[in-house]
Amino acid sequence: MITTRTPLRISFFGGGTDYPVWYREHGGCVLATTIDKCCYITVRYLPPFFEYHSRISYSKVENVNGNHDIQHPSVRACLEYMKIEEGMEVHHIADLPARTGLGTSSAFTVGMLLGLYALKNQMRDKHTLALEAIKVEQDVLQETVGAQDQVSAAYGGFNRINFNTNGSIEVNRILTSPGRINELEQHLALFFTGFARTASEIAKEQVKSTPQKQNELRTIMQMVDEGEAIITNPNRSLHEFGKLLNEGWKIKRGLTKSITNSSIDEIYEAGMSAGALGGKLLGAGGGGFMLFCVPPERRQELRERLKKFLCVPFQFSSRGGEVVVYEPEELYDKALSKERSIVYA
Repeated sequence: MITTRTPLRISFFGGGTDYPVWYREHGGCVLATTIDKCCYITVRYLPPFFEYHSRISYSKVENVNGNHDIQHPSVRACLEYMKIEEGMEVHHIADLPARTGLGTSSAFTVGMLLGLYALKNQMRDKHTLALEAIKVEQDVLQETVGAQDQVSAAYGGFNRINFNTNGSIEVNRILTSPGRINELEQHLALFFTGFARTASEIAKEQVKSTPQKQNELRTIMQMVDEGEAIITNPNRSLHEFGKLLNEGWKIKRGLTKSITNSSIDEIYEAGMSAGALGGKLLGAGGGGFMLFCVPPERRQELRERLKKFLCVPFQFSSRGGEVVVYEPEELYDKALSKERSIVYA
């Protein structure tokens, strides 16, 4: 049995420039951090004594007669990518809901691959793991997703991630003092809007409009430079960071019509009127978590104004995907699987 723990992430600036359709021509970059909220995946070879071939447990439970029948896209794709045909048992739990803008889907894929490799007594370095997760999601599943979430989940930490035109990816840790990080944490508040969405559907529309949004995307890239400069200079006020978030949100919400709606706009405006300096809807848009940057002395005022919405406390985390339980098992004799098929037939 193998259990992996993979962090969720918050992306501050640069989202949208991590799609291959953009960065393979113009380059891209993001400023993002992982947080102390994670997804946990347990994998093992299923003993061949059940009616079904594999069992997958997440928000629903699947008992299937073949791995190709698995409905969960990432589980099915990872098993296909790893060429695993044996019966599997997979359990998934997480600290926060899926489809909410925190990179949960890619964290799942990274954790799933990490667990399967450990089950085979194999290791993958962080960079290779990130690239393989990108390949699974973009090539095997053919999903319209960017490349930042997989990198954040694999590496962990507060990073600037550069996407180069030749397809290579560079990860640079943000170098600043723990006190500065703590100061930033005290300025951030995370609220759940109550809306969930499928990121790839919204992303398809955004990717389609990329040729018409080149000026906006270039500005978004420049905000990564400015955001990094603010964080790494202790003499600059974090109020500047909040105001930059506000400018970024104004641009992001105009990339496609599906990124925001009247309900989300109302939440954002309520937060701003309660003292927030800026904020953004995390992920591709359409729902999920909203992040605000607010002076600590006005934090309670913000919470009172948005008391109908769940405020989730969090801290930055430097941990990337990791194996937390490693108890590999021997594969069962394939003859037992044949006998099971005959008996249950």
